Order: sequence, then C-alpha cells, then structure tokens
Amino acid sequence: MTAERVRAAAPTAPARRPAVRLWAALTVVPLLRLAVARYAVPPGVPDRVGCDGCGAPIGLDRPLPALGPAARCPSCRARVGAAPMVVEVALVAAVAAVALTGGPAGVRAAVAWWLAWAVPLALVDAAVHRLPDRLTWPAAAGVWVLLGVAGLAGPGPAPWLRATAAGLALGAGFAATTLLLGRRGFGLGDAKLALGAGALLGWHGWPVLVAGLVLAVTLSAVAGLGLLAARRVRWSSHLPFGPSLILGTALTLVLTT
Repeated sequence: MTAERVRAAAPTAPARRPAVRLWAALTVVPLLRLAVARYAVPPGVPDRVGCDGCGAPIGLDRPLPALGPAARCPSCRARVGAAPMVVEVALVAAVAAVALTGGPAGVRAAVAWWLAWAVPLALVDAAVHRLPDRLTWPAAAGVWVLLGVAGLAGPGPAPWLRATAAGLALGAGFAATTLLLGRRGFGLGDAKLALGAGALLGWHGWPVLVAGLVLAVTLSAVAGLGLLAARRVRWSSHLPFGPSLILGTALTLVLTT
C-alpha cells in the first residue's frame, strides 16, 4: 500500500467512533424499556412484572419484541411500556447531547451516566407523574462520584464542592416547595432528580445553574400552555416537571459548555 493510500485511509477510524458509540449505547435499550415498563405505574401500585393484556412475564431473559423497538408482548401483541421507538429516539438524543457537551472526559462521563437514567425517568414521569427512588438515587449518586473523580484528575476539589453545593441547594429548594405548597409545589421526586441535575450544572458555575433552572421552568410553562390550548389539561391540573428539568439541563449543558 502506498503512503498516499495510508494517509487517505487514516481518517476512517475516528470517523467511525461516533457510530460505534451510538450502537454501543443502543445495546442498553432493553434495560431502559424494562425500567419504563416496570415503574410506569401509579403511586402505591406494585411494579409491573408482566403484560397488562395477558400477564406474560416481562424480563431480560426474553427481551424481544417486548423490550425492543416494537414494544409488543410476544404472546398477545399488546403494547408493553413506552410507545414504539420512543426510547430509542430519546437515547439517540441523549448520546448527541453527550457528544456536544464540552468539558473533561470525567465530566462528560457524569453527563452520560445521568442521561442514561434520565431517559426512563422522563418517560415514567410523563406517563404517571412519578419519579421512582430506584432511578433517581443511582442517577444522582453516580453523578457525584464521577464528578469527584473528574475533580481529582484535573482542576481539583473546587468545582466538585461547587457542584455538590449546587445539587444540594436545588434539591432542597424543590423539597421546600413540596413541604410549603403541597401539591402546588415540586414533588419530592423532582427534588431527588435535581440532586444530579444541579450538580452537573453547578460544576460549570452558578450562572449555568440559574440558566438551566430558568430554561427548565420555561419549557414546563410552554408545555403547559400548549396542553391548555389543546384542552388536554385544566388550570388546576398537576403537570410533571421531570421531563422539563431533564431537557432543560441537557440543553443548557450543550449550549453553555
């Protein structure tokens, strides 16, 4: 092979990396779909373990087609969990957000970790207005650990301490609205989700945290007005805030880092 051909072929390996990462991310689709199917039940109702139509078990031992893009029970063909292709599209968007986010590798790993949990959280909250502890706590814990590692490997403890303070402040603020305003405030699930979101935003500075919160509230208001215009909800209806917080956090990280 001539030197010219070697130079021409060299760029193909880096060009393939985004595609490889995308396909690697899509391998977790059955896990994400299982989380949505299991936890998208009203508060107080046991987690879903089988098809609502025929009771056939849902699990990773037989992931297809129930936990695949088709989202259909293999026995009765009833829909299982999230609508077809919704999880897949959300995961592709999450991968794109990670790719477009700046910062050290450790910080981007924290963003990827949080968004992997955020995909099922957003879908569960949109479906049943619920953010399960089994998803919110690991999401926040992983973010704090990965940001701590990023701090040790690079700029030192200052960004991590700020991120920790930001996560605690945002989570405590959300929890306070629950205690003071009840149903009119944010839910405790939102407060737990905010622990990770606030840390990711706070790593980059307090202005980024404020920008992310403002964007999340704006997205929630726009969504609420749209649903009101479509007569899907009333003024007194309680709307899930989790999807707006997740989208606002991701967009802020992409636009400001």
